[in-house]
Amino acid sequence: MGLKEDIAASVKDAMRKKEKVRLGVLRMLMSEMKNRQIECQRELEEADILQVITRMVKQRHDSAEQFANGGRDELAAKEKSEIEVLQGYLPQALSESELEKLVKEAIAEAQATCKKDMGKVMKLVMPKIAGRADGKAVNQIVARLLG
Repeated sequence: MGLKEDIAASVKDAMRKKEKVRLGVLRMLMSEMKNRQIECQRELEEADILQVITRMVKQRHDSAEQFANGGRDELAAKEKSEIEVLQGYLPQALSESELEKLVKEAIAEAQATCKKDMGKVMKLVMPKIAGRADGKAVNQIVARLLG
């Protein structure tokens, strides 16, 4: 079963179990997927769906941080619970060493030697990690290895 079908089945399951938070997050995800499909004018592939989920997780991380800084802990907790639901549909995250190995391979492939080549390396690495690591973490590793 594909990711799209898995999400649709989870929506039905959440309705049956009356899980309001989970159902709300999944409906929002389905809506974002539909918007992305309209934007692309084609059926979404697994990688596209992972991008949508990753973007939603990043948005919620940012919101949770803002709420926490503003003293709105109940809203920050809500965002964090939504993150947990969304992360259930992302593949297993890469460890630091696995990520570093992928970056080193990309550096060798791009024949990168200095920080000016960061764009080339990032372009090679990002499709390989699709939803399994944060872009900011990848960027830091690339900068450290090229610096």
